[in-house]
Amino acid sequence: MSGDTAREVGFDCQVAKVHSTADITSGMEEVTMSDRFDCDNCKESLYGRKYIQADGGEGDNPYCIPCYDSLFANTCDECKELIGHDARELFYEDRHYHEHCFRCFRCDRSLADEPFTSQDEALLCNDCYCNEFSSKCVACDKTVMPGTRKLEYGGSTWHEGCFICHSCEQPIGSKSFIPDKDEHYCVSCYEDKFAPRCTRCKKALAKGGVTYRDEPWHKECFVCSGCKVQLAGQHFTSREDNPYCLKCFGSLYSKKCEACSKPITGFGGGKYISFEERQWHQPCFTCTECSVSLVGAGFFPNGDQILCRDCNTNSNL
Repeated sequence: MSGDTAREVGFDCQVAKVHSTADITSGMEEVTMSDRFDCDNCKESLYGRKYIQADGGEGDNPYCIPCYDSLFANTCDECKELIGHDARELFYEDRHYHEHCFRCFRCDRSLADEPFTSQDEALLCNDCYCNEFSSKCVACDKTVMPGTRKLEYGGSTWHEGCFICHSCEQPIGSKSFIPDKDEHYCVSCYEDKFAPRCTRCKKALAKGGVTYRDEPWHKECFVCSGCKVQLAGQHFTSREDNPYCLKCFGSLYSKKCEACSKPITGFGGGKYISFEERQWHQPCFTCTECSVSLVGAGFFPNGDQILCRDCNTNSNL
């Protein structure tokens, strides 16, 4: 932190002593004792006294020292006393100070030639400001100076170079990282050390994925054993621990409906009818002759046919 800088104030005036005519150097206008030379304020004679000649606009007006200080001197913001003409004055944000009053509020260190800052109008040297208002790096326990690059996470602060991977000890900087208790890891180190391995490809599974039979899988690796379509987010079943989409499972392993020859899966709450070694979808269980539904009604098998009572009676006439 570079800090602020106070400006030293100088006076556009001169300090002199009036001499008699015999003491005035050549080239200057002679002043005789009969001429009056008085303070522009109190009107007392300035002969034999020091005075300050200030710029009055229409000419240089002379003032005795007490009058000049009372009229033109600034008040010290610290001690509230006038800053006399012969004192070194420091100026900061519309405030004026004696040199000896321009000090750190905490350690009383002179700030006349030092960088400083202001906190609630109190002047502080850089060291005191940092100790009171700057955070400390949790890694090295040193102050994180204002204006320096830092990292903040979980209410703690680090110097940029102190925020390193717990494993490879390289600075993490602005890269992604993964916290583990009080330690931090770059993504690659965390995956190598902690991330589970996909059951299929054996590569690290840092986030997302699915769990099947208590084993982790990448979403793109968890596919149907038949058609290889991804199964994440859709219904599926398994056979001998191999996952299948419903279409492949029905095609490969389900029994076929006697009427429509399509698989009878039983998924989604679908009901089916079973008789001896044959199965039907419930809507397909109808009379072979008249197509009336036989669900919940008596029926008569006739070879490969199933007949309702009326059709069976007619076939026997």
